Amino acid sequence: MMRILITDKLAQEGIDIINAAEGFEAVIKTGISEDELASIIGEYDGLIIRSGSKVTAKVLANPGKLKGVARAGVGVDNIDVKEATRKGILVMNTPGGNTLSAAEHTMALMLAMSRNVVPACNSLKAGAWDRKKYTGNQLNHKVLGVIGLGRIGMAVAQMACGFNMKVLGYDPLAAPKDAEQQGVEVTDNVERIFREADFISLHVPRNEQTLNMIGSAQLEMMKPTVRLVNCARGGIINEQALYDALAAKRIAGAALDVFSSEPPENIRFAELENCLVTPHLGASTEEAQIEVAVEAAEILIDAIKGGPIKNALNAPSTGGAMPPMVGRYAELARRVGALLSTIAPGNIKGIEVQYRGTVAAMDIAPVTLGFLMGLLQKHFEMPLNMVNTPVLAKERGISIDETKNSEAKDVASSFSAKVVTTKGTRTVTGSVFGERLLRIIEIDGFNIEMTPQGAVLVIFNDDKPGVIGAVGTVCGKHGINIGTMGVGQKLEEHKAILAVSLDKEPAADAVAELSKLDFVNELYVCTL
Repeated sequence: MMRILITDKLAQEGIDIINAAEGFEAVIKTGISEDELASIIGEYDGLIIRSGSKVTAKVLANPGKLKGVARAGVGVDNIDVKEATRKGILVMNTPGGNTLSAAEHTMALMLAMSRNVVPACNSLKAGAWDRKKYTGNQLNHKVLGVIGLGRIGMAVAQMACGFNMKVLGYDPLAAPKDAEQQGVEVTDNVERIFREADFISLHVPRNEQTLNMIGSAQLEMMKPTVRLVNCARGGIINEQALYDALAAKRIAGAALDVFSSEPPENIRFAELENCLVTPHLGASTEEAQIEVAVEAAEILIDAIKGGPIKNALNAPSTGGAMPPMVGRYAELARRVGALLSTIAPGNIKGIEVQYRGTVAAMDIAPVTLGFLMGLLQKHFEMPLNMVNTPVLAKERGISIDETKNSEAKDVASSFSAKVVTTKGTRTVTGSVFGERLLRIIEIDGFNIEMTPQGAVLVIFNDDKPGVIGAVGTVCGKHGINIGTMGVGQKLEEHKAILAVSLDKEPAADAVAELSKLDFVNELYVCTL
């Protein structure tokens, strides 16, 4: 039974999806401490959180069988993504589920500020009738600066266009053409937004680049009539600088749905008439709560089952299941990597992979990754997967030169890998025959047919009579059954290779006896 732990309040619809999935069970433990979460996390296959739980390095110290963490929402600043990646744990979020809710709340705050909705409401409830005091401003023809043109930022921009606002957007990653088609003028100078906008709305994550991106200097650039809205993440605006600007009426107003720490220890903005605050309500609609819960449950179940990966922050997302042939070549490549990790001793200096024939036209990223996993696994105690393998390889300065050639050679398609080490160079080529037959067809220039499965004995030897018989005799003596045997020759060099699949890994004494045979030049025991 696969168990998914839920540590924050989650809509029942998401819980129901988990429990309805074959082989899955939802376990709810809300409000638990960091220490308790750390002590039990390894018992679960998946974890779903919202903003309340923190998945720290301490929590991930002993992840056990944990495969993925899903954030029912957008922000993942409460997850140590770097540590999760090192441990091979997928981190996913649900950016689409609360897009409209967050965008609508942004517009609600913008409208509430411009029309003085909250102070006017409070005034009337207190018995006053002061229409003149609460005269507001229209959004029509005003300039809205949107910083961050992702899903929510673009949704806000589109809504603002409906109010006949001029929208000026900034995002280093945005495609100007796409944004401009939606009525957004894109600038590559964020200071232009600070200087020209009547309203500024923030839609960026909190990270090293965005922390305190709006401080005293930026506030000084703004119009005295500007109004700021932050429904993204606390800490993007320096709260002390904003408080000082509002208190001095250097700017007209601000609306904050998020804070540097939540709940804030001292909500000093409450004393300011020109500041509107809400308790992180951007995603707090019934519709959004259901959508993010359902999406979190679905993407986590898919990931745990080995299906499509969606909304992953530390691995390539796939829109659907991997094409069968890509999956078979990925498995072939993993076994080629495992083979090379054994028969290519020494420190790695360079790696080249080549795709030929029909496989060259496929999405080969999973294939190359599979090869890396096989090549590096023996060097790590932790299981390698698509999440941690690229990180661990990068940390060690390992890169791969990748080439494609649509012209086939000998077979319809093939995968070839060359590894250069401090002790020499080894090359292995494999192919997939029919629907599922994985074969090694060449090792270091030796043409050979080898089934890359289980325990395999690879012997580089002198080409002379009696080799097969002698190897068979030793294996029989030690109770080792031979499954298949492939032989390759280089007649001009009087050299040969013997690849033998065995029913079990040979014991040390059997390997020692085989190594002493006079025709053996190199002998390797591989587990594929």
